[in-house]
Amino acid sequence: MLRETSALLMALATLPASADPLFQAVDVPEHIYSGGWEHYVGGGLAVFDCNGDDLPELFAAGGSAPATLLINRSDPGGTIRFVSETPQYLLLKSVTGSYPLDIDSDGFTDLAVLRAGENLLMQGGPNCTFSPFQSIGFISADRWTTAFSATWEPGQSLPTLAFGNYVDRSDPDGPFRACDDTLLYRPEGATYAAPRALKPGHCPLSMLFSDWGRNGRADLRISNDRHYYVDDGQEQMWAMEDTPRLYDADEGWKEYKLWGMGIASRDLTGDGLPEVFLTSMGDQRLQLPVGKGRPEYTDAPYALGTTAHRPYLGGDGRPSTGWHVAFGDVQNNGRDDVFISKGNVEQMPDSAMEDPNNLLVQQSDGSFVEMGAEAGLASMHRGRGAAMVDLNRDGLLDVAVVNRRAPLEVWQNITRDPGNAIAISLRQSAPNVDAVGAWVEVRANGVTQTREITIGGGHAGGSNVAEHFGLGSATKAQLRVIWPDGAVSPWTDRSTTSYPTYTVTRPLSQE
Repeated sequence: MLRETSALLMALATLPASADPLFQAVDVPEHIYSGGWEHYVGGGLAVFDCNGDDLPELFAAGGSAPATLLINRSDPGGTIRFVSETPQYLLLKSVTGSYPLDIDSDGFTDLAVLRAGENLLMQGGPNCTFSPFQSIGFISADRWTTAFSATWEPGQSLPTLAFGNYVDRSDPDGPFRACDDTLLYRPEGATYAAPRALKPGHCPLSMLFSDWGRNGRADLRISNDRHYYVDDGQEQMWAMEDTPRLYDADEGWKEYKLWGMGIASRDLTGDGLPEVFLTSMGDQRLQLPVGKGRPEYTDAPYALGTTAHRPYLGGDGRPSTGWHVAFGDVQNNGRDDVFISKGNVEQMPDSAMEDPNNLLVQQSDGSFVEMGAEAGLASMHRGRGAAMVDLNRDGLLDVAVVNRRAPLEVWQNITRDPGNAIAISLRQSAPNVDAVGAWVEVRANGVTQTREITIGGGHAGGSNVAEHFGLGSATKAQLRVIWPDGAVSPWTDRSTTSYPTYTVTRPLSQE
């Protein structure tokens, strides 16, 4: 791994320098995530295109206030603009978050809506219409749900769904040591079976199905909140066998205990294996895979610059609280950066109150430098769910953050002289039309970027948009796809000028 990392860093060092990232706040309709104890956590943001204009909408959790759908009215390449047009069935209260995915493979994005109450699966239709799913057998009890992920298992016509439930509010001995179970919904034909409880539950705040070992199976990694599991819990990874089981120490899994809030994965070293970024109430942890085939990770060294354990602005020296985490190349220089939304849970006396969001910008040597203040993203609101996506189709990644008891914020990326980039979405025949579980490889400037298509992670929200790849000065790139069943497409040449968006459709001959 060290040899591969050194080779990647040498390749990255040959990329041209780029201008520092710069963002500008834009006005959007006011939306605030509010509420009491049940909404200290959550506040997720779902990002997806629901009207077919290739501009992503925002669906923001509201907590005790109604959730809001913001329709994207931006001029492509121009100033970002949203209007609030929430359809009837999405005017929901007690929403903690949501994740977009095409559950029924009809070409319209659906929503898994997480709530402090009954969770919902909402079926998407034309022009941002939604209604509750009928006849697929999904039944949710009254839970406090704070995490979600989904994947397609072989031979199934519906996705496998995992709902992470936080504290069991009905436990009279709670809330401490009263973590609820994670519920796994596996389909049986065209409907869902009764959910299987994954026990023990350790108060999850994020989870992600990922083929971490590149073995063709997505397992479920869960990041848990030590504040409520207190002493007997830890981070978890479930092997998704016929009967799911936890990985153990004999297989390489190490016990990790942290105040886990968010999770994201991305191959940063070019070895084809994704690193894992975990946010927490305290330090933020970037974990590096030790090798292929074992669920074994080591924490990145402090010198790499990813710990982000205290505020860099505002004078409050107490530990930071990280929530949503997202990877993305904000300058299009071919190197992934990291955005982390930050904010005190409520009035935690041992944690910073003045706690600005992080923008960790990757340097040519693979280290990261904090540039949140210089870039204009250093909000002091209590950040929760977030997204780093291209909102106006200009080839630059923008940022949106849901705040607790403060208005949602959106920043437009106005970085000067960025590099080239491409956006890639995948398409195959039903089921799993968005090819969740596929791997996209893009090769340019002597560097191969590898990206897994997943649903989940972050904190209480995620995106279903084209994958953005920054490519520096490269005017062309090569692309191939490893489809969910392992079929491999040939390398094809693609232009990178004028920020092209490519939809890669799987040939019938490969299905």
